[in-house]
Amino acid sequence: MYKRLIILSLIIVSALCGLSVLGYHAVEKWAEGLEGARLGEFAEVAEQIRQDVKQKLDDFMQTEQDRSYTEYNYYYVPDNVAPGQQQMPLLRSPLGSGLDNEFAYGNFQIEPDGSIITPNDDIVQREGATEDNESLYAKVLLNRKNIERNLLPVLNGVTQDSFKMAVDNEAISKLKIKSETHEQAELAKGDVQKSKDIKGGGSKGRQGKALSIESLRAQQQETQIIQQPRQLFINNTIANQELQQQRVGDSRRRRQNERMDLAQPQETGREQTPLTQAEEMAQMIDRYADQQSSEQREQSETVQVRIGGFETIVTGGGDSQESIFGGQVFLLRHVQIEDRHFLQGFQLNENKLIEEVKVSAAQAISTREGMGFELVKTKSVDWVPNDVNEDAAYTAILDFSLGYLALNLIETDPDRLGRQISWLRNWYFGIITVVLLVVTLGLASLWRNARTQLKLAQKKDDFISAVSHELRTPLTSIRMYSEMLEKNWVKSEDKLAEYYRNMRQESERLSRLIENVLDFSRIQRGRKKYTFKAGDINKCIADVVEMMRPYAAQRGFSIKTELGQVAQMVFDGDAVTQIAVNLLDNAVKYARDAEDKTITVRTGSDERFILIEVEDHGPGVPHRQRKKIFEQFYRSGAEAIRETTGTGLGLALVKKFAEAHNGFVEIINAKPTGAIFRVALAVQV
Repeated sequence: MYKRLIILSLIIVSALCGLSVLGYHAVEKWAEGLEGARLGEFAEVAEQIRQDVKQKLDDFMQTEQDRSYTEYNYYYVPDNVAPGQQQMPLLRSPLGSGLDNEFAYGNFQIEPDGSIITPNDDIVQREGATEDNESLYAKVLLNRKNIERNLLPVLNGVTQDSFKMAVDNEAISKLKIKSETHEQAELAKGDVQKSKDIKGGGSKGRQGKALSIESLRAQQQETQIIQQPRQLFINNTIANQELQQQRVGDSRRRRQNERMDLAQPQETGREQTPLTQAEEMAQMIDRYADQQSSEQREQSETVQVRIGGFETIVTGGGDSQESIFGGQVFLLRHVQIEDRHFLQGFQLNENKLIEEVKVSAAQAISTREGMGFELVKTKSVDWVPNDVNEDAAYTAILDFSLGYLALNLIETDPDRLGRQISWLRNWYFGIITVVLLVVTLGLASLWRNARTQLKLAQKKDDFISAVSHELRTPLTSIRMYSEMLEKNWVKSEDKLAEYYRNMRQESERLSRLIENVLDFSRIQRGRKKYTFKAGDINKCIADVVEMMRPYAAQRGFSIKTELGQVAQMVFDGDAVTQIAVNLLDNAVKYARDAEDKTITVRTGSDERFILIEVEDHGPGVPHRQRKKIFEQFYRSGAEAIRETTGTGLGLALVKKFAEAHNGFVEIINAKPTGAIFRVALAVQV
């Protein structure tokens, strides 16, 4: 049996060790999963920011691409003017009264001769010398000088003699001019469609990606071809060119004449009112139309307008060192109306772009716990500046094709993930500790139960052996005496009396043995029934002593009684009789070698218990056995060499009967030697 237990224990311990190793490995993988999930969350936020910024730029570029070419002038005539309408409506350009237009700054138009037109030209003369107009006019002049100083030289570098646009025989070619800076950036960058892994900033070695935002690349858009009424084209041309040339002189003289006419009455008697700006423009358009040659009037009634996609040009000037694009970024588109070619465009507002990236980043991390960000300008996709936050958990490079912006995503609570992993490991080690403790207790309990079962089995074997011996001995004596009496071999009356007495004593001994076995069996099965009645316990003890005197005397013992004053109490007579008989029988068996073979039986009482004591002067009971001797089937010494008789049930029954009376049994050392077995029975009235 022990061999099986050892094998089972080894299997359980091995399985537990294997599960512990696998569990720890799983915890480590889970911890890596938490780190990977957090890194994936950073990557997801970076991609969300990229998509948001790209969407904003795409919407902006689409809006600018769809913008009518007429809105780059100060005035424009709307497309929905009815044919033949006499009064031509003039509208102020939506780009007027300011230079900022989302990501665009300072929309302008470059004529074939190199002159620059903006929607805010001569705004002070046109709209009055207000503080806002003067401030805006100053900014317009600065913007014009910047274009003339930085953009026009790049454009003029396409052809050596003069600025002009190349024309394809089949379609208007797209703008092919780029700055040297932009060309070098394109060559170095290679295929911008392919994102590549980069080294993240900081000592943690986090990896990010180059997130491509291609909205500012050369727009591969088909050339827009618009059929426009010729009269509308003429109206827009006159509204901006003629008025710009003649407004300062001719319009001023006209107004002076009008004021003089107002001061003098007309021949018709009607008062002359000053002409509105729209009426002046209508008259100018009419005069311009009258001056057209017959050849022009014979032309078709529509003109074809071709508008190309925006192309990017990076120039010097501005704060090139701080710019993420290495200079100023201009976006230009080519417009052709019949044989007239010109450019329209704007400068990219880099500060506005960075601000919108910050807005997108703030929105993206607003729903994320413990996440922050910072933007750092960088030179290339493979280079991270020294001032990048070393604590950045994830670095992504926003690749605008023309320049790069490092997006550092930061853990605002750096210990958060560590606490989660630590919590996970603590839980694991706590669970493993509990499991180890449970398994250890289980194995210990299993071994203890196995030992108990083995001991119990051994005790049962001893019990069977003892019962066999105990039954055989009195039966042998009874058989022998009965045969002698049957064959009339005994002639002496004294011998006859002795044999009859021995037969009676052996029968009583046999009865006690059988009664003990039956009582124990009934107790074990819970079928033992007690009959509690009021009575004199001293009388019950005295009767037992008188019954046991011959048995004790035959073995050389004398029984002395010291019965105290005990009031009547409720008790089970059979149980108390069994207690006294078993204690006296135990004293006779284990004190057989004592010099003093006097057994003393006492009774007494205290406030709570009635006490029954049996004292002998034998060897006593060692301390280590004082609890074991009340166990079932326990007998001191090995069965093979044991000299005392008995089944090992007597003292176990004494304890059971005492507990049935809400009492207890204990052993006290006798003087000079021996043991006192004290049984306490609770007083029951």
